[in-house]
This record gives sequence, C-alpha cells and structure tokens, in this order.
Amino acid sequence: MGGDGGIDITLPASLQVLNEKPDLSILLVGDESRMRPLVSAAPANVRDRLKLVHSDAVIGDADRPVNVLRSGKQSSMYLAVELVKTGTAQAMVSAGNTGALLMIGRHLMKTIEGIQKPAIVTTIPGASRQSFLLDVGANPYCSARQLFEFAVMGSVLAESLHGEKATVGLLNIGSEQYKGTAEVRAAAALMESSEALNYAGFIEANALFEGAADVVVCDGFVGNVMIKASAGVANVVKSLLAEQLSKSWLARLSGSFSSSMLTRLSEQINPHRFNGASLLGLQGSIIKSHGNATIEGFTYAIAQAEAEIENAVPQLIAKKVAAIMAAH
Repeated sequence: MGGDGGIDITLPASLQVLNEKPDLSILLVGDESRMRPLVSAAPANVRDRLKLVHSDAVIGDADRPVNVLRSGKQSSMYLAVELVKTGTAQAMVSAGNTGALLMIGRHLMKTIEGIQKPAIVTTIPGASRQSFLLDVGANPYCSARQLFEFAVMGSVLAESLHGEKATVGLLNIGSEQYKGTAEVRAAAALMESSEALNYAGFIEANALFEGAADVVVCDGFVGNVMIKASAGVANVVKSLLAEQLSKSWLARLSGSFSSSMLTRLSEQINPHRFNGASLLGLQGSIIKSHGNATIEGFTYAIAQAEAEIENAVPQLIAKKVAAIMAAH
C-alpha cells in the first residue's frame, strides 16, 4: 500500500514478476477490496500464485516511526514483516515509510548477533561494474565499529551475488590517511587490520561510479544524499542527451542510430534499474523500494528480494560475523 503510487504500482509489478517467474509466489498485504478487482483480470496461472492478506490500516509517510509499534500493529507493513518472522514468507518488499519499516524490522526480526544496527544497502551503477553502497539512510550517525560491521555485511552480499572476493572502500573527503572524521579514520583502522575484509582504502565521491571498490561504506546521512543526488544527475543527463540529439542535424540524419544509442545509455543509467535496497543486519530479508518507484522499478525490488532468498544472505552474514567474533 506504500509509496507514491500504492497498489497502482506494487500490484501490477507483482503480477508482471509472477508472469515472468513461474516458481515464485507472492503474498500481497493490504486492502483486499481495492486489490481484488486488479487481480481478477490476471491469468489463472498467475492468480494461483498470488494470495491477498487483508489489512485496511496503512502507515503513511507522515506517521512518526516511534509510534508505529504502539498504533501500527494491524497495518499492512507490520503484518507483512510478521509473515517473514513466522516463516510464511521468505522476504518482504515495501515502498512505504522507511523509518517505520526499520522500526518494525528491528522489533520483529531482531538484528543478527554481533551486529549493532541494520544498514540500508543499494546497488549503484558504474562505468566498468556495479557496486554496493551502505548505509544509505538507516543511520545518520555511525560509530567506527558500526561502519566496520557495514563493511562486513556489504562484502557478504557482494560475494554471494558475484561469487568472488569483494573489495571494500570507505567513502571519505580525500585519500590521505589524516582526512575525514574521527569515526571514519577509526573505521579505516579496523578494516585495514581485519583479515575478513579485502580493504581498498579511502574512496572519494568522484570515484564512486568508476568501480573503485565492490562495496563502499559511509554513514546513512552521506549515503542518502549521495544516491538522491546521483539519481537527479542521471535524469538530467538523460534529458540533456535527448534534447541535444533532437537538435543535431547529424542525429536527425541518422535517427535510428541515435535513438538506439540513447536507449542503451538510458538503460545503463536508469535509476529504476537500481531500485531495491536491502536492510542488512536483520535475521531475515526486508527490501526497501523507493517511494517514487515505477512499475518497472518495483519489479527490480522484488528481484532483489528473490536474490537474497536464493543466496541466503542473512544466514551468510550471521556466519561471517560469528567467525570474526570468534577470532577476536
């Protein structure tokens, strides 16, 4: 029910994914009277793998996260997380209130032993390869130890999806050892001394999209500003390219080539392709979609949830954290 578009986005996206993936089943939690008419038009083989779980209570974007544990227990978001806790579902996806989702997730799912706080991790595009950035909004202020834990969790996710040892960098205002806040410098010392990480050093923001590391770590304030700014830049670049191609006489003469080139570039930098941020550190898989995601964007969030299930990411994180704790 969450996000700017609500069920007009999330439900068609779910139907699309079910149509493409015959082994997947989805439970949709929300107002059944609103969802049923949209579901009834779907093919029978899709409807058979779609279950509606009724809840007419919704946590809105304006609702304060601190109040949701008292007043939001019948909300669609709370019930959806509860389905993961009980094992009825293997992962949960939401485009709703981020703070409320974090609060409910921590309350019901609990953090993995050895992890102080969960972090939101998202995929970012790169010139040569994709990488992961965390935290992007869960924790505006982080200690050195928490940044180190983010690095461990991010490396597990990257390695589970890519199948090779991940390099980890720490986002900073310079590459010199003396630069950055005290927390960032202390986190760098922890990462550098850990045999569990392949630490690549400090990474500046201008190198973030050049594939300087598989995983880049920062606090949630910096990360959130970073991804929102980059999404805005991507949209501006697409608009400027389209405008210039339409004005260029050479582009008009070779219209099909220009159109094809623009399509390929737009696809590469399309922010919706990178929708779906994992809440790492919980004892279960919760995926946060952008509130303004399109139908296409929400399908990518569902795909991210499926990938976490297949790779058992929470279990892998718990195993790696336990090994680090035992070594120290």
